[in-house]
Amino acid sequence: MSDPETLTFRVTGMDCANCAQRVRNAVERLPGISDVAITHTTEKLTLTRAESGAGTDAIETRVRALGYGIAPLDAEPPEHDHSHEGHGHRHDHGTEEGDLAWWQSRKGRLVILTGAVYLVAFAGKLLFPASEPWLFIAATLIGVIPVAWRALTAARLGTPFTIEMLMSIAAIGALFIGAAEEAALVVFLFAIGELLEGAAAARARAGIKALAKLMPQVARLEENGTVREVPAASLAIGQTVLVRPGDRLPADGVIVEGQSDIDQSPVTGESVPVMRTMGEEVFAGTVNGGGTLRVKVTRAAADNTISRIITLVEEAQEARAPTERFITRFSRWYMPSITGLAALVAVVPPLVGLGDFSLWLYRALTLLLIGCPCALVISVPAAIASALSAGARAGMLLKGGAVLESVAATKAVAIDKTGTLTLGAPRVTNIVGIAGDENEILTLAASVEAGSSHPLAAAILAEAQGRGLTLRPAGNGKALVGHGVTAEIDGKAVFVGRHGDVAEAQRLEAEGKTVAAITVDEQLIGLIALRDEPREDAISGLADLKRLGIAATMLTGDNAVTAEAITAKLGIAAKAGLMPDDKVSAVKGLGANVMMVGDGINDAPALAAAATGIAMGAGTDVALETADGALLSNRVADIADLIRLARAAMANIRQNVTIALGLKAIFLVTSIVGITGLWPAILADTGATVLVTANALRLLRFNPQK
Repeated sequence: MSDPETLTFRVTGMDCANCAQRVRNAVERLPGISDVAITHTTEKLTLTRAESGAGTDAIETRVRALGYGIAPLDAEPPEHDHSHEGHGHRHDHGTEEGDLAWWQSRKGRLVILTGAVYLVAFAGKLLFPASEPWLFIAATLIGVIPVAWRALTAARLGTPFTIEMLMSIAAIGALFIGAAEEAALVVFLFAIGELLEGAAAARARAGIKALAKLMPQVARLEENGTVREVPAASLAIGQTVLVRPGDRLPADGVIVEGQSDIDQSPVTGESVPVMRTMGEEVFAGTVNGGGTLRVKVTRAAADNTISRIITLVEEAQEARAPTERFITRFSRWYMPSITGLAALVAVVPPLVGLGDFSLWLYRALTLLLIGCPCALVISVPAAIASALSAGARAGMLLKGGAVLESVAATKAVAIDKTGTLTLGAPRVTNIVGIAGDENEILTLAASVEAGSSHPLAAAILAEAQGRGLTLRPAGNGKALVGHGVTAEIDGKAVFVGRHGDVAEAQRLEAEGKTVAAITVDEQLIGLIALRDEPREDAISGLADLKRLGIAATMLTGDNAVTAEAITAKLGIAAKAGLMPDDKVSAVKGLGANVMMVGDGINDAPALAAAATGIAMGAGTDVALETADGALLSNRVADIADLIRLARAAMANIRQNVTIALGLKAIFLVTSIVGITGLWPAILADTGATVLVTANALRLLRFNPQK
């Protein structure tokens, strides 16, 4: 017997969690099918199929019967080859309805059809009063038949309580009690609501599609001295690509020749291009500036930064927040309860003498329309999807709604020092001339250190390069283990290394700096001090956290002297001399709702121990896979921005739930007492859906600085 297989499909046309639920219910009833998972935001259906289970054709037939498009995930986008006017958002041959004018979409055509028929019926009422009921009955049936068909199909396949079922019962019931004109108007308004809901769902998915479009389709592959164009997806690790000025980089890689300013905003959200040169990493989807580059591919297409960001955002939208899970559970018993309440309203008052049956049946049908939970169901996932997309565009990635809620609840932040608050590499901070000027001292030191890969040597060389100094030829170089390095320049022995007991050096070391002495023929000519300095935005970023009422604590494995030197500049508390397990204890000691921000490697235990673990680092595997989220831009300021975004999202959710439930409650009462009727009920439901969707989409334009 063979092992069960996992199948993955793309299902199109889903607008909300209810759509996903009915697909899940239908597919789970097929023989040999288990572990069914589907989310409307990602359009991805995953299931496990036993050897004797239903085949792919049976699965696709069942999903299409519900009115949705479906195809294997690696196939072309599925086309809508059925009459699902109310729930489709893709066009035939894989064209996205988001790329079409609204009147070209299936939902748009249904709105036009039902609207036109209603206008004909209304005109007939004015011109031929005797035929009025029949015209409105025809208008109602034309609009309600496809809706009722979907409702019956869903009921047959395991989901009896659907929005379509409530709508169908209300519209057909209205015909039986002589309210044909209102029934026709209700059908038209329902079609408009479906069109708007589908547009909102497509807009919420637009962020992922926009990321995918950042990848160029072709790359200029350089082999054996020739350059040829190949599909970017075919690039392999180790190959070299030529990137011309203005081109998008086709792969993650390392520059092997050239330098240029790179627009990294698609990956990190940085608005200002950054200079990149030989040996530095660049990312797929970023835009090359004014220089020609040769880049060695370091990741295959499926694993490049843009692909991993897309995967992370998709997984984040599948990971539902506690609030969203509650709303989903609530809606499962809410709809049967509304149906039962409507039945009681229709039957009980006439039995106790409070009016005739037709009056209370009308009010019960109105109650069914009020009970449609569209706005409530879409209120939370729409806000979360918008917030996740807005964050991704700014280089702030979170793994789901649950993380978003956790970030919003943050009370304290623990931040690793090296590579997080600081640059992660030493820089020259002081050059002290004793028997020579600064440039002479730096030139000699850099000439001796040329070719060394030591971080201190790299810092000295970078400082010399930044000052435009010309290095001198150095010979007979040798490393003196534990002391430094020496070489011969212009016939003189030049040494760079430990300083001995020099008062000025000791003062610099008290500031947490590493000090190197430079001697010529054993005569001290100067000192160079180096330190891993705070990032440029560290002070302002920490001040932002303080303004949000959040206390920040620096965690570091460095000694107390170095830690105090950094915190004196940053103005925060610090815990020094920490091993990885000590950082875990430190995080737990800060209380509940603690966010840990680190580089995602040696901070992994602390990232896991915190309520929220956020990794700092653009494009690193750990940053995208280990923590709950990642700040790709390496900006300390993004910590506060992320919290602002999360808080804005939670406020948006509370507003949406209030709008949805508030309007329901108002019209529930007015419908039962007879103040409002059928068409105001469906207008209120459509209006609530439009309001919560528009409110959620505001997050797409969220600017944390405002």
